[in-house]
Amino acid sequence: MSRAVELLASWDRQQASYISQRESRFEMMLDAVQLAVRDDGIVLDLASGPGSISARLLERMPQLSVIALDYDPVLLELGRRALRHHGDRVGFVDADLFDPGWVAALGGVRPDAVLSSTALHWLPGHILARVYTDLAALLPAGGLFANADHLRFAEGRPFFDALSRRDDERTQRVDRENGALDWDQWWTQLVAEPEFAALAPERARRFGERLPNSDLSLGFHVAALRTAGFAEAGPVWQHLDDYVVIAQR
Repeated sequence: MSRAVELLASWDRQQASYISQRESRFEMMLDAVQLAVRDDGIVLDLASGPGSISARLLERMPQLSVIALDYDPVLLELGRRALRHHGDRVGFVDADLFDPGWVAALGGVRPDAVLSSTALHWLPGHILARVYTDLAALLPAGGLFANADHLRFAEGRPFFDALSRRDDERTQRVDRENGALDWDQWWTQLVAEPEFAALAPERARRFGERLPNSDLSLGFHVAALRTAGFAEAGPVWQHLDDYVVIAQR
């Protein structure tokens, strides 16, 4: 096993320590792709990080092609190294969703589906709404969009919110006891590797001035997708405040 594959596996363990049912929600997303997309279709892994969704798609659907798009140069490089054994079935694209022209980075490729996981909460509401409009223009009629993320209870339900936070805390505690790294520990491990350390200053430059965003509710996402032009949108999977939302163009 290459070092990059080991680091991607470590990323997955670190991420799963914050998301108690991470693999279950991936399964829901991949099920939707298999039901909605032709076997040799193209899927865009949006805000892909090092390519956790891409890796699972490539293994599960051996004729599928994947484009992994992100703005983090360190994670993109990890993905390129960890998934290079898939050859030209996977490509990595450096693009910033804050840039209204980000779609041009795809070079005219139009995916059959777009998937994203634990990423779009980084976008402010007005940027997210514009990205959804971009996706509605990019996808063909009938195209699939699926997003898995924590969508906090913004409707004044403190009991639901408390249960979700306790679930997060328990998952982190148990996984740490079993050797999972936390976010900061994982990044320290990654940038200790020379090939990734060289990209760390550029990552700091790109993200240094971006502030945390307010949590956006399930209702916001569904309404924004419908307003963007998707024919249908709604949740298909839920664990407390963790959802998979899908939409059809």
